[in-house]
Amino acid sequence: MKSIIIAGLLLSAGAVQAGPYVNVESNLGFYGSEYTGMVTDAHVGFEGDNWYLQAGPALIQPQDADGDIELSGKIGGSVPVGAVDLYGEVAGITGDTNSYGTKVGVKWAF
Repeated sequence: MKSIIIAGLLLSAGAVQAGPYVNVESNLGFYGSEYTGMVTDAHVGFEGDNWYLQAGPALIQPQDADGDIELSGKIGGSVPVGAVDLYGEVAGITGDTNSYGTKVGVKWAF
């Protein structure tokens, strides 16, 4: 069911003339200097002038434990406001308990 929802989102995003792409990203975790594990996302995405949507499998590799594969995805965008760009992102991953995160920021190019 989760893959049907993700596929529907990706297909509907393509209908608005978005450019497709592949994004493979690894994020390592540390607690102090102790390595805790890694998550590698293999996403297919679409992007427009100021937005993106990507989703796909996430390989979860905790330290000293068995790995797992879940679904992950993110959607984000930016808006120019004067001399700066405001941007934001919402990301999530499935699991025993679904996990979500957000990111907001300001980019000033000079």
